[in-house]
Amino acid sequence: MKGWLRSARRIDSPNCDERPAGGRVSLIVIHNISLPPDEFGGTGVFELFTNRLDPAEHPYYAGIHQLRVSSHFFIRRNGELLQFVSTEKRAWHAGASNWKGRERCNDFSIGIELEGCDTLPFDNHQYAALSALLRRLGRRYPGCDIAGHSDIAPGRKTDPGPCFDWSRLRVSPRRLPRR
Repeated sequence: MKGWLRSARRIDSPNCDERPAGGRVSLIVIHNISLPPDEFGGTGVFELFTNRLDPAEHPYYAGIHQLRVSSHFFIRRNGELLQFVSTEKRAWHAGASNWKGRERCNDFSIGIELEGCDTLPFDNHQYAALSALLRRLGRRYPGCDIAGHSDIAPGRKTDPGPCFDWSRLRVSPRRLPRR
């Protein structure tokens, strides 16, 4: 199926729509997320991205359960790759955003969430899975810029955070290779 990676575990999110006509993917945005905050391994992210987050399950969820957000990909601490939205569709991951003078980054980007937070290092398995994913995306979308959520929403977002080591991506300078 177009826009879905066979190597990723698929969990469909309803939080997506069509990209604008004629738009092409030119940006990949790296995020971090953990639900509950700073806790790893649970199902909170899946539940958030599929609109099934129970506000009674954790105090933090009461303030976010109504959000309608998603991402194309999610990489767990052990390197497991999950996909919530086809890369052909617009996932709702960037919010109010701007990249190189273009607003509404969801229109022209792919969102990749890493299971993590701003205060703890990411796992080696995540860097390996992210690098492999970026190579795959580079074959389909060559020449894309790579930015952090903090780069496209400065002052509003901090992820992927100070513990993310950009030098481990094996793409330089933060751009996918052109064919």
